[in-house]
Amino acid sequence: MEQKKSYTFPEIKQKMAAYCSYQDRCHQEVEQKMRDFLLIPEAKDEILLYLMRENYLNEERFTRSYIRGKFYIKSWGRNKIRQHLKFKGVPEKLINQCFDEIDDSDYDKTLRKIYENYYSRQSGKEYQKKSKTVKYLLGRGFEYEEINKISVGEDE
Repeated sequence: MEQKKSYTFPEIKQKMAAYCSYQDRCHQEVEQKMRDFLLIPEAKDEILLYLMRENYLNEERFTRSYIRGKFYIKSWGRNKIRQHLKFKGVPEKLINQCFDEIDDSDYDKTLRKIYENYYSRQSGKEYQKKSKTVKYLLGRGFEYEEINKISVGEDE
């Protein structure tokens, strides 16, 4: 049986600050990490307050960088990003207010590019290729209305 190393309160505080400095975190991730240290609730609260006061933990900054990363790096659509943020316990209101991180024209361009790439690799009849592509884009988190604008545009 492995013995868990025990840390002093200042050491834990320092470790949590380092954890938050490494990359933006949401409250849920920080609370999860603190469970490893078997802290009493008062100590957890004190560390959370310290992290927020010193700006190590900032839910809005986390949400904004998460949205940018998942869209600009992974090319996820808004629905998938929203779903993952909700799963991380980020409030809906904050999520909505941070979606301005994605430029509308970038969103359209990305959606169009993924649509064309995926569509061109499909085989079968026109409607089969289209339905496979729509299904794929829905899975990536793009909104049906947005996908439809493009797929309707293809017919013209």
